[in-house]
Amino acid sequence: MSIQQSNKYFSKNLYKLVLTVASISLVTVLSMTSISVQAAGLNDLFNNSSSAKSKFLPVDEAFQVVSNTKATSKGTRLSISFEITPGHYVYKDKLTLSFPKGISATPFTFNQAPVSINDPTFGQVPVFTQRSVIATTTLTTSNGKSAKNAPIIIGWQGCATAGLCYPPEKVKTKIDIAATRK
Repeated sequence: MSIQQSNKYFSKNLYKLVLTVASISLVTVLSMTSISVQAAGLNDLFNNSSSAKSKFLPVDEAFQVVSNTKATSKGTRLSISFEITPGHYVYKDKLTLSFPKGISATPFTFNQAPVSINDPTFGQVPVFTQRSVIATTTLTTSNGKSAKNAPIIIGWQGCATAGLCYPPEKVKTKIDIAATRK
């Protein structure tokens, strides 16, 4: 191999090496930029920085959920109160109860009528946009006897009208269920 051929071979391989290193560097820089932009977007959503105002409230500030019970002759009435910050809503159909076998609940009744919206995630759905909503049900045992500290899980989900749906929430509580009286 002549010196001219050797230089040509060396130049060609050097060109390939430089092109490969440049490509890897470019991909690395673009990946890092993408990660930084994504992180900045999440910080803007929930404001992890104390210097700027957050676009969205934390779930416990957007919605205050309190439950209370009252023994009745038909079992225990469970009331779940939602205080909903303006610009937010709670899905009617996402309000659920989970309880052990042997306990049942009547369908929820509400102190407010829901409104129907075209939700980007779920389509046409009933939601509560009012400031204060109370959902009520009656819990009983299958044998009619009382039950102490029955574990109940209240499930619900809400959204901000500005474009954020909070993950489904679960509130765990223990309830004394009154015996039913005839």
